[in-house]
Amino acid sequence: MDLSHILQLIGGIGLFLYGMKYLGASLERLAGAKLEKTLEKLTGNRFKGLAFGVLVTGVIQSSSATTIMLVGFVNAGIMKLVQTIPVLLGANIGTTITGQILRLGDVSGNGSTLLGMLKPSSFAPLMIGIGAFIMLISKKKKANDTASILLGFGILFFGMTTMEVALDPLKTSESFHEAFTTFTNPFIGLALGILLAMILQSSSAAVGIVQAVAAATGNITMAIVAPMVIGISIGKLFPVFLASIGTKKEAQQVALSQFFISAVGGILGMLVFYLAIVPLNIVNMDAVMNRGNIADFNTAYNICVSLFFLPWCGLVSKVVKTLRKDNKPSKIDQELAMLDVIFLKTPSVALEQCRKVINGMGTTVIENYGIAMDMHEEYNEKEIELLNENERFLDKSETVLNDYMVKVNACQLRPEEQKLATEILHSVMDFERMGDHCIKLYDVAEYNRNAKIAFSPIAKKELGLLSDAVYEVIKTTVGSLTMDRPDLAGKVEPLRDVISSMSEEIRDRHVRRLQNGQCTVQSGISLVECLTSFERISAYCSNVALHVIERHSQIEGFDSHQYTKDIKANSEDYKKYLKEYEEKYSKVLEGTVA
Repeated sequence: MDLSHILQLIGGIGLFLYGMKYLGASLERLAGAKLEKTLEKLTGNRFKGLAFGVLVTGVIQSSSATTIMLVGFVNAGIMKLVQTIPVLLGANIGTTITGQILRLGDVSGNGSTLLGMLKPSSFAPLMIGIGAFIMLISKKKKANDTASILLGFGILFFGMTTMEVALDPLKTSESFHEAFTTFTNPFIGLALGILLAMILQSSSAAVGIVQAVAAATGNITMAIVAPMVIGISIGKLFPVFLASIGTKKEAQQVALSQFFISAVGGILGMLVFYLAIVPLNIVNMDAVMNRGNIADFNTAYNICVSLFFLPWCGLVSKVVKTLRKDNKPSKIDQELAMLDVIFLKTPSVALEQCRKVINGMGTTVIENYGIAMDMHEEYNEKEIELLNENERFLDKSETVLNDYMVKVNACQLRPEEQKLATEILHSVMDFERMGDHCIKLYDVAEYNRNAKIAFSPIAKKELGLLSDAVYEVIKTTVGSLTMDRPDLAGKVEPLRDVISSMSEEIRDRHVRRLQNGQCTVQSGISLVECLTSFERISAYCSNVALHVIERHSQIEGFDSHQYTKDIKANSEDYKKYLKEYEEKYSKVLEGTVA
């Protein structure tokens, strides 16, 4: 290897790490109930998970890539650790398919155009191209999120390919090949297998090299192959550990699970092989191995290890969680643990648990709104992880609460309990959408920071005043829900109307400033995006408040639209609150210099 290969290797590692981070962020944005439920079905039991791992790894011919995907899914909160372990076991079997293909040809595996296209080195550029094309022509959020995932996978696999190309000279190095035939100690073979897989970043490539050397020299024996194959199964974990850098502890536990399986499997494999199989002369250690024999041994070994661990997936999960503890349980685990199926035996208790979770969603929206707006004043990197953790909680709560409420509604509920169930079902969607707009407000702050866009002093004052009004409407809404106070809920609609009129006024002022050259188009786009999120958040607050009012109302066939029209025309309370909020916010806005 020369300097150019070393620089290429460094670049490949950089692309690999960036692709992993970008992929995880893209999965978080797109991950919803459908993706989560699809993966849950595919990994619903250990046998399905095993088959899924074999299939995916057999197609992409890389157990490391499959494991890295699982790290991304767990990091995005889409999968749990215990779901990934059968998939990891299946990946260990699936990766041996490459060796079986290579027995039919040379080490490059050029036996099929279709199989060649399915290799990461072939589809990585294709995924990058398709992802970039979609992002350039599409303005739809879902399409762009999907394109980001394709781009993330493409960059990740392109980084892997770049590393493999940088290390390619080692495949044809005579001294490198000689190392395979000069040892007699099985532990040297084990260490050499680990080192080979670590350097090549791929167990398939490492086994392929052993097959190639066997074909080229004709003197590779079982005594050489056995410890090397076991070592290769351990050394392949290096790229997985690279992928887990900077991820959440849950994602790091996936990498540790694969290491635990491979390391313990390797130790047991060496013990069984050299303490039972060899002494009993079950295999001939001096037998010369060809490509097919090596592929068969690799496949048999990995199948035995996977089948051994398959009944113990839960135990592996517990061991790994003990080794890699998270002393502080996540908000998701803490809050959603309240939705236990045992409470379904008493529907009133189950509904109360749901109320606690929905109240938690409300306070989380308040927290995320505060973080997002603080980012417009001063960037604080420490708060970003809390913001993202809160957003994951809101997304997960929507999925889990909806599923739990289906079970609650299947119970026999009293009329007042049915009203509460309806309120919860409607409110959970509104709070999740408020959370999405909090993220959008943060995205605007991040975009402004990166693009060096600054609001004019007057625009800052206007947005600050409107932001305070939105903050109050969120707190009032959450208070009406958590304290079960319809009188507080009655304050939300007039404040929402004030927010709407203020938003229109600020838009008009921006247009005038734009015409006078007092602000830029770029800052105006960011301002309008903020106003849109403010209006949508206040609208969702209005929905939640109306759900609270409806539950306490004695009106038969409550119509929220008609109710809103009636209070605006006839309610003295509405008029009183409207005047109060106009004095507090609208009049102050009028007093600022436009």
